[in-house]
Amino acid sequence: MSVKFKQWLATCLLLASGITAHAASTKDCETLTATGNSEYPPYLWREGTNNGLLGANRAIMDEIGKRLGIEIQLVDVGSWARAQETLKTGQIDLLAGAFYTVPRIQYMDYVYPAFLNTTSVVWRKKDNALAYTKQEDLIDKSVTTVINNSFGQAFDEFAKDKLDLQYVTSLEQALKMLIHDRTDFVLYEKNPGLAYADTLSMSDQINALEPAISSEGLYLTISHRSACNTGTLRGLLAKVVQEMLQDGFMQEALQQSLKDWQQFSQSRS
Repeated sequence: MSVKFKQWLATCLLLASGITAHAASTKDCETLTATGNSEYPPYLWREGTNNGLLGANRAIMDEIGKRLGIEIQLVDVGSWARAQETLKTGQIDLLAGAFYTVPRIQYMDYVYPAFLNTTSVVWRKKDNALAYTKQEDLIDKSVTTVINNSFGQAFDEFAKDKLDLQYVTSLEQALKMLIHDRTDFVLYEKNPGLAYADTLSMSDQINALEPAISSEGLYLTISHRSACNTGTLRGLLAKVVQEMLQDGFMQEALQQSLKDWQQFSQSRS
């Protein structure tokens, strides 16, 4: 066997193995796994029966999968901190909703544009006389939020430099601290805060204050360690997100989920 023939044969075998590997990879990526913040109504909340999640982001993930012809399995992996960790380590492919921050781009790619926008506010007990008219009013106060929560790059930097934040594992815990005067303020998003306050019968005891501390886009992201993270997939995801924004699907999903959460919370009371 000549040297040239051996080289040609080796090249053919290499190409064949590459084609096989690509085919296997494509097949594997017909199903993607996703997770998100499971205490985040009306965007996401625990179904309570089958380790599943409900909400606007669930409807959006299902529709993205339908339009792309792939299955997106949205699962509850626990806390928001745990959800981010599973994406960081590549155990999960997609995160169904995250703000943009510089630390997060170290381990995940953002799909543009944002599929929804959400506002974060300062929560205060109604009988608390402490003033809040600007973010500087939070300095030297007792302020609480949820572990690994973000309010966008600008406010995160302010909080890191100026505030002594307390972190708890859930929004419910933070709001109960507020009610029992164990913290002056709670930082969290407006819609999920309103939803939980209603569920916990706290709506008449706490206020969402103005001005908001941030208004941020909610993005679909994909793990750097996902075997399915390719330029092709990111391009397809971006295209379908844009189409869904243009045809109004995102806002329809949000409005429907506001109604669904109300029914869900009433059924539990």
